[in-house]
Amino acid sequence: MGNLSGIGRYTYEIANILSQNSQYRWNFFYGYISQKLIARKNAKTEKYIRHLITKNVFIKKVIRKLLCSFSGIFSIHYDLYWQPNFIPIKSIKARKIIATIHDFSWELYPEFHPKERITYFQENFYVQIALCDHIITGSYFTKKEILDRTSMKPENITVIYHGINHTLFKPLLKNKSIKQKYILAVGSIEPRKNLKNLLLAYSQCEKIFKDEYHLYLVGDSGWKNDEIMKLVENMNQWVHPTGYISDAQLADMYKNASVFVYPSFYEGFGIPPLEAMACGTAVIASNASTLPEVCGDAAYYVDPLDINAIIDGIKKVLNDDVLRQNLIAKGLKHAQKFSWEKSAQEHMAVLEKVLKQ
Repeated sequence: MGNLSGIGRYTYEIANILSQNSQYRWNFFYGYISQKLIARKNAKTEKYIRHLITKNVFIKKVIRKLLCSFSGIFSIHYDLYWQPNFIPIKSIKARKIIATIHDFSWELYPEFHPKERITYFQENFYVQIALCDHIITGSYFTKKEILDRTSMKPENITVIYHGINHTLFKPLLKNKSIKQKYILAVGSIEPRKNLKNLLLAYSQCEKIFKDEYHLYLVGDSGWKNDEIMKLVENMNQWVHPTGYISDAQLADMYKNASVFVYPSFYEGFGIPPLEAMACGTAVIASNASTLPEVCGDAAYYVDPLDINAIIDGIKKVLNDDVLRQNLIAKGLKHAQKFSWEKSAQEHMAVLEKVLKQ
């Protein structure tokens, strides 16, 4: 398995469950994840871009052009084509087309993305989305953004929340052998996750606080993170980037954290706060974009732009046992509303509805 997060996790979980439906023949086109992704007998998998190639920006750009230009690449004409990652490929022909739009960060915050990704979206996003029969999105916040920016009708946009793995992410007794208390943040090490402001907030804390509560950053190294890593280096006595870790390791990190912090500027959904809640850890989240919708009343919200608000929120939750226990109780209950099985069932319902139209 490759390193899954965000859209990759969403695609894997939904596709894996959908492929168990033997009523349909499923063809999966993939390029970033190993062939272990989908291993169902009724699921035919085709790998159209190899991992090595996708690491080369120029070659990837050429391949995208080819895929978009030559309708003969895929000769089969499908009943329905669902693109879980924004932009349908022109050369995949189908009677009905559905796409999942996760967010508009590429347009609202282009500084958070590589230039070649922005160029690709600018050239293809609106053109291809206009050809879709239906859109799936992960929040009502994003549905409003879609309505504001496209000509899609409200009835052709369905909100389906993502899920979490309750077999893995569940409350267990904390590991008493872990003596060092810590604050946990999960997400790719890149500008959009607002780790810079979290680190600046943490840096202002007294030494006695940092000695008591270290800060763990869990996630792959993203792009344009030199400034973030410099801050980490300057506090390497207390701040620990782990890189990508397994789901089992992540669950342990959630369960043993004193508090979980998710200060992201902008999200299309936000799975990590729900995973933390399911593990019985109090959550502090940004009050921006979809997060208040996703986290409901089960998180303590802070302004992601206000460094003082971030550290004040962390200290308040850590020092107020009544507040923290209340957040934990609400979080455990709230997290139960989200599962990949439920999400996949709702996806299947949309696919079948569109097929019948």
